[in-house]
Parts: sequence; structure tokens; C-alpha cells
Amino acid sequence: MKGMSIKAHPPHHALHVPVLLEKTIELLDPKPGESYLDLTAGYGGHASAVLERTKNPKGAVLVDRDENAITELQALKDQGAVLLHTDFVTAAKQLIEEGRQFDNILVDLGVSSPQLDRAERGFSFSKDGPLDMRMDPSSEHTADHIINRSSKDELYKILTMYGEERSGFAHRIIDALIRNRPIHTTTELADLILNEHRGKWQRIHPATRTFQALRIATNDELGQVEAVLPLLPKLLTRGGRVGVISFHSLEDRLVKRYFKEHAQAGLEAELDIPMKKPIDGATYDVHNPRSRSAKLRIAVKK
Repeated sequence: MKGMSIKAHPPHHALHVPVLLEKTIELLDPKPGESYLDLTAGYGGHASAVLERTKNPKGAVLVDRDENAITELQALKDQGAVLLHTDFVTAAKQLIEEGRQFDNILVDLGVSSPQLDRAERGFSFSKDGPLDMRMDPSSEHTADHIINRSSKDELYKILTMYGEERSGFAHRIIDALIRNRPIHTTTELADLILNEHRGKWQRIHPATRTFQALRIATNDELGQVEAVLPLLPKLLTRGGRVGVISFHSLEDRLVKRYFKEHAQAGLEAELDIPMKKPIDGATYDVHNPRSRSAKLRIAVKK
């Protein structure tokens, strides 16, 4: 192991800057020889930095449900890391069944820059592409299906619950959607929403909340977060650290509530919560625009 070098993620994804990287490494504090589980490995930014510290790729398991990410992680697999191409709940349950535990765990709940930047993935309203939004391209359920097949009530629930869209604007968007269906591209949808917007807008595009809502619904993101949180203590060694990075209030609310339950459980708690407040990207990662809404929370296995 001595002197080995962990390769960074491929150069053509160099623009994908891992969110809150320095603070994540500082607070997880991975040490030589320790094991590492990355439940949302993406394109390997955080994983490469952790493995630079642990020098133990054979003790690492990297998970992602995006086949493109799995392909990009091959360099770390070649050095001994195990790759799991599945969602993080399925992976966590599988590893628990195998009796695996880890010294360091990271769950980065954001969409990676390469996913956002590839028009054909349909995540971004600023790039014309199909209304896809699947984190796992092999899944059959797309944003297109939601837009064109959902009822008015279903769409209202998605936009207001997952996008936290204002009720009046949500109704206007939905009425326009139903009048103009079928809608198959990101540009069509973004333009339709912009046409329904009243007054001026500045930093945040009027379609932002709708696109967030559709992405969350397409990938069952909140259901995944709720399901994985209770599994984390089982995956940690005694004294092991877990970091969870969330990107919007709905995710962070779930993480905050779960960590708070442990903070208040006294002797029965499995996790110690060393920081009451999260590390926020707007303060600690100001040069990375992807970090603007990020929040990092840390827990330690008792």
C-alpha cells in the first residue's frame, strides 16, 4: 500500500467539483487503512479524496444507480474498490445482509454536474433535451410520463409537495400543461412555465421548482432518503462517521429530523450528533456554484 496513488476521476469531468469537499474530508477525517462506503459515488470526486487519505481502495464500496457514473468509476475499481450499480437503499440492505460495516460513509444527495450538463438526461431547463430526469437510465419511469399521464390532482401534489411551488402558480402551470399536452422536451416545458409567470424574475428561473419537483418524483428521492437513514447505524463501525449532504429543504428536513431523534434519545441513541447546525455550502464552499444550497450533517456511531 505504501506510496500508492489514488487516481482522480477522469479529466473530461474535471469541471465536476465535489460539493463541500474540504469540509467533508475534515469532518469525516478518514485515516490510513480505514474502510469507506460511498452510497452516491457519482463521478468519484469525494471518493478519490477519501481514498487519498485511507490508501485502502480494497476497503471501499462505491454505489451509484447511474450506469454512466459506474463506467467513470472503473479507475477506482481497477485499484480494488467494489462498485455496486444500484440505488443506495438496495445497496445498503445488501451490505447489511453481508455483515459489512465501514469507518466512513458518505451520502451526497445531489445530482452530479455531468448529469445536469448532458442535455439528453433532461435534468436542466437551460439545455434542450427529452423530459427524462432518470438517475438510473434503465428505469422505465420518466418525467415525460409524469407530465403527460398524471391527473390534475397528481400534478398539483407533485408541484406543491416536491417543488414547494406556490399554490396559485402551480394551478396556472398545471392548467397550461393539460391544455398543451403532450409535452416532450425540457425547452417546451420551461417556455410554457415562463409564459405563465407574472411579473419580473431575477436569479431563480420560474421553472426551477417544477423541474425539482419532477426530478424528485421521477426518482422517488424522498422515499429513498427516508428508507436509507435508519440503515446507516447498522453500516457503521463503532466510532465510524457518516456525512449526509442535502441540497433542498425537503431532504435536509428528513436528515435533520432523524439526527435530532438520536440527539434526544439519550442512552438509547446509536448515533452521536457532534454539531447541532449543518455546514452550509453558501458559507464554506463559496467558490463552487453547485454548493449554494448544500448542507452537510455529520453523525458518529456510539
